[in-house]
Amino acid sequence: MRILHTMLRVGNLERSIEFYTKVLGMRVLRSTEYPSGRFTNTFVGYQDESEGPALELTYNWDTSSYDLGTGYGHIALSVDNAYEACDQVRARGGKVTREAGPMKHGTTVIAFVEDPDGYKIELIQKKTAA
Repeated sequence: MRILHTMLRVGNLERSIEFYTKVLGMRVLRSTEYPSGRFTNTFVGYQDESEGPALELTYNWDTSSYDLGTGYGHIALSVDNAYEACDQVRARGGKVTREAGPMKHGTTVIAFVEDPDGYKIELIQKKTAA
């Protein structure tokens, strides 16, 4: 077994695709419209779905926003350098909500950014070999 995808409901599909592709560097893997259900599913990720997990962006045509809910935590992405990743996110118009630095109660370097719908994305710096 393996993780296939995580689904997020988004209020504006084009805005979300732009964020995940231009700000976070993912690519659109596939997109399907379902006119009878009035929704579109677009999958984005860093590698083909046969090789790794994806994000499913679900856009319900008649819904422009959602409450995030208290159960949602975040999506985590591995980065080589969290400090540089924050600079790149800002330069591409993204919002950094927690600057890069060691996590509380630990040494792992992390940062948080936010997508256009308010979903949190954690950037976790890869550990270097000692």
